[in-house]
Amino acid sequence: MSSPVPRQGGALAVGGSAEEFTEAWLGNRRLSAHTRDAYRRDVAAWLAWCAARDLDPLRASFLDVNAYARGLEARPLAPASVARKLSGLSSWYDFLAKLRAVEANPVGGADRPPVSRDHSATVGLSPEEVDALLTAAEAGTGPAAARNLAVVALLADLGLRVGELVGLDVADLGVERGHRSVRFVGKGGRPRRRVLTPYAAAALDAYLAGRVDGPMFVTASGARVDRHSVFRLVRRLAREAGIEGWARLSPHSLRHAFATTARAEGVPLEDVQDAMGHADPRTTRRYDRDRHNLDRDPAYTIAAARVRRGAG
Repeated sequence: MSSPVPRQGGALAVGGSAEEFTEAWLGNRRLSAHTRDAYRRDVAAWLAWCAARDLDPLRASFLDVNAYARGLEARPLAPASVARKLSGLSSWYDFLAKLRAVEANPVGGADRPPVSRDHSATVGLSPEEVDALLTAAEAGTGPAAARNLAVVALLADLGLRVGELVGLDVADLGVERGHRSVRFVGKGGRPRRRVLTPYAAAALDAYLAGRVDGPMFVTASGARVDRHSVFRLVRRLAREAGIEGWARLSPHSLRHAFATTARAEGVPLEDVQDAMGHADPRTTRRYDRDRHNLDRDPAYTIAAARVRRGAG
C-alpha cells in the first residue's frame, strides 16, 4: 500500500510509501533484527487491512483498531499475540503523532485483550525432557548433526531467544576472566553477554572445528540458519525423543525450561531475570512454573525461624 510519508510540522511528502516511513520508524529505535522483522509484518498487516476497507490509516480511529483486533482474535490468535501486534502498531502511531501526521494515537484508546503476567501459553519441558532432547541430538548422524547439537545445547543451557541464537556470529565467542562467553544483541537492542557451559562450549567447538568468522550457525550452502529451521529441529528431535506434545513445542519451550529449572534449583529470581534479559521481574516470574509449589511457601520459613528462636 502506498501512503504519504509524514515530515516534521505535519507536511506530507507526496509519492512516499508507507514502507519507507516504517523503515524510518524502525531506524529510530534500538531493536534486534528479529523484532524489526516482526514489527514490519505487523504494520504491513494493518495497512493491508485498511486498504481492503478503503480506510486511510492516518485517519483511523480507535473503533477501527478495535475491529482489527477482534478480527485477529477470531483467527484465532492468542491474547498475548494480539496484544503484541497492537503494541507495535501503537509505537508506529506514536511516531506519527510526534511528527504531527496524526492528531492522536488511535491504538491508545483501543480495547486491548487482557494478558496475564502470571501465565504463559508456551508449552514447557521438564528437566528430564530437556535431557531426552539433548540425547536425541547427540545420537544424530549426517553433516548437520554437530550443528544441531550445538543449537540445542545453547537453547537448553543458556535459555536464549531463537532470534538471539540465529543472529550469532563466530566472532561473538570469547573468553572473559576465565569464562568461555558469547556476546549478542538482546531484545530492545541491548548488548548482552552470557557464559558458555562446558557442555555448550564442547558442542560448539566440535561443530565449528576451528572456523573463526561468519555466521555461527549455517546451512549446507553457507547461509545463516533461520528461526524456522530451529523450530523444525526442536520438534523433530522432540518427536525422536518420544516427548509427548512434540508438535506444540518451540525453541521458546527450552527457554521456559531454563527459567523453571533455574528457580527450582534455587537460583535467585534476580539472577534468572538478568540471564534472560528481562526488564521486568514479573516477566521472569511467568516462566517460573514451580512458583506455586507449596513447598516454597514462605510460611514454612517463618515458622522455622520461630522454632529456632525457641518461641514455637
